[in-house]
Amino acid sequence: MGPQSTPDLSTQASSPSLSTVAIVGLGTMGTGIAEVLTRAGREVIGIDTDEAAARRAVSALETATARAVLRERLTERERQDALARFRTFTDLQAAADADLVIEVVPEDYELKRQVFAALDAVVRPDTILATGTNALSVTRLAADSQRPERVLGVHFFNPAPAMKLVEVVSSVLTAPTAVTAVTELARDLGKDPIAVGDRPGFVADGLLFGYLNQAAAMYESKYATREDIDAAMKLGCGLPMGPLALLDLIGVDTARTVLEAMYAESQDRLHAPAPILGQLAEAGLTGRKAGRGFYSYDAPGSATVVPDAESPAAADERAGGRPVSGVGVAGSGTMASGIAEVFAKAGYKVVLAARSLEKAEKAKARITKSLGRSVDKGRMTAEARDAALAAITPAGSLDAFADVDLAVEAVAEDLAVKQELFRTLDKVCKPGAVLATTTSSLPVVACARATSRPQDVIGMHFFNPAPAMKLVEVVRTVLTADDVHATVRAVCAKVRKHPVDCGDRAGFIVNALLFPYLNNAIKMVDEHYATLDDIDAAMKLGGGYPMGPFELLDVVGLDVSLAIEKVLHAEFRDPGLAPSPLLEHLVAAGCLGRKTGRGFREYAARR
Repeated sequence: MGPQSTPDLSTQASSPSLSTVAIVGLGTMGTGIAEVLTRAGREVIGIDTDEAAARRAVSALETATARAVLRERLTERERQDALARFRTFTDLQAAADADLVIEVVPEDYELKRQVFAALDAVVRPDTILATGTNALSVTRLAADSQRPERVLGVHFFNPAPAMKLVEVVSSVLTAPTAVTAVTELARDLGKDPIAVGDRPGFVADGLLFGYLNQAAAMYESKYATREDIDAAMKLGCGLPMGPLALLDLIGVDTARTVLEAMYAESQDRLHAPAPILGQLAEAGLTGRKAGRGFYSYDAPGSATVVPDAESPAAADERAGGRPVSGVGVAGSGTMASGIAEVFAKAGYKVVLAARSLEKAEKAKARITKSLGRSVDKGRMTAEARDAALAAITPAGSLDAFADVDLAVEAVAEDLAVKQELFRTLDKVCKPGAVLATTTSSLPVVACARATSRPQDVIGMHFFNPAPAMKLVEVVRTVLTADDVHATVRAVCAKVRKHPVDCGDRAGFIVNALLFPYLNNAIKMVDEHYATLDDIDAAMKLGGGYPMGPFELLDVVGLDVSLAIEKVLHAEFRDPGLAPSPLLEHLVAAGCLGRKTGRGFREYAARR
């Protein structure tokens, strides 16, 4: 095909007006996109070979717009106008007058290729053809088309009416005017478009599905229950859904397809679909749409989870535990003072020990300020504040832990330092006292082996800030006694924290799933695939994350992040977990995030 035969898009001075849009495939996504377009004033031609699907799309649009009228987001006249702009057909010939065609048929390359081939014979030369794929090659679809310069990807997120992100995907063949036209359309629809290149998963799903895959593998290995994995990521990271519940919502079969495409491209083992995804898909247990996936639901398509054979049995958390009335907290930093505050507010007598009495008193002063803010905000009474402060005794030596029932260390994340501390606790604490470490990355058993009573040692990984964060990862070693585990879970309940059980391996639940995701985001920037701002926007708008990965990295600290990634890489020995060179370079340069004023971004100096 010579260049003179394709002048339409590549030579246009301005982007085409996209007033009439055809949607091919009227499933959930196609119907959602149609709603967005009709409400924004576009003429929409809905095409589906299944007449029942077309009827469902019309009914869904009627219901959605009626709801919008009730909520006073549309007038009845606007609703009627929107409905009039949506027409459905069963033949692709109906797309003949469209300015833009968006296909959202199932994720099957041959099916999509056939749709594009048929559209080539129907639409005008200047019509833009967009694929809604999030897993298949846009470039390949374009190359197989008669006019590859007019083919691109436009990836909406489900539910399309609510989700703000749209990824506009160009191949090396796509005309810039086509990208500009679709980007402008997305903005007119009230969406936030980002421009990305053609690789499986693009930005949002490229990061999301690797994380979901690792969560599925974690569950499959029986390292943690599905409930604990999901609770850990919701409470520890502020995510709207846990990964296994999200896999059920997306569809286990869909996730497997996306991961297969990603693995074919990257050969990264983190993208190789966990076997359980294939097993569930082959068994027809594809998630909510089937009524069963990782969880069981009360009906196909329902969001209501019902108990099944894997549901945790209700149990008295205190059964078999040891009595705890006095707690010792070792350390003088933010985490130590936060943990001491948590225990004191719950009514425990707390000894807060540091390397000197002065340091311990400074830590208590920090708690005094924190509790004062809670009183000012009406979260607690002055009497409750005074009682909590009265329960805290500062000490300049671990000797003050002689009578505590539970000792929790929150000192520097250095194994030698922690082991020396545990040797001291072993000498000081009474027989039967539970000894806990708050480590986030070091082996708990190495702390346990520094004592003569490893059966009494356990991990209690609080999250920062401890007074606000509800999650505690309860980390058992192979030597931890059952009654020690029961004691810690009961204590978590009393201090109103949510405990999740996990074994003693690098990263536990949260960091083992979070940091590979963060590392992959850095690699995207390192490979010049996307910008920091686009990646952060994609994960907040497309994934519902409270912070983008680079915002989070700068808050956590790049040195801390690098240390955790090195621990994960050393333990699991997966090449995909190797820290990004960009992260290593920034840390070597002293750019550690907000605490140094510069990390991935620069920050104004604190006054």
